Amino acid sequence: MNTETAPKKVHQGRNIKRLREMLGIKQESLAFDLGVTQSTVSDYEQKEQLEEKVLEKVSTALKVPVEAIKNMNEEATVNYINTFNDKVENSFLLNNNPINCNFNPIDKIVELYTEKEELYKQMLKDKDILIEKLSKK
Repeated sequence: MNTETAPKKVHQGRNIKRLREMLGIKQESLAFDLGVTQSTVSDYEQKEQLEEKVLEKVSTALKVPVEAIKNMNEEATVNYINTFNDKVENSFLLNNNPINCNFNPIDKIVELYTEKEELYKQMLKDKDILIEKLSKK
């Protein structure tokens, strides 16, 4: 049998785990949303095939289509991650121009603080000069 043309078997439990991790959701949180225990979610993630009812509940909780759980494979995961990274990189564009900060925000804060300090010193000098002038009158 030619392994290149044979369809790869999809492990639905592993797909749930991948999607859950990509979305940054812990097993405990998913279990809470499903109304089951964390160990039940762990059991789901170990099973190759899950009941349609379970798939529907999990897909609703993860806010992904049931087909994503049923059909996701390694290649689809890589494509999803690459698409996500492209969207993140493109979100840093403003009118198709990249937003490049050419200063360090910390340096800017230090600069502003130093400027404030200098202004305060100047105000104290001005106050002393004014008091001196007023005391001479």
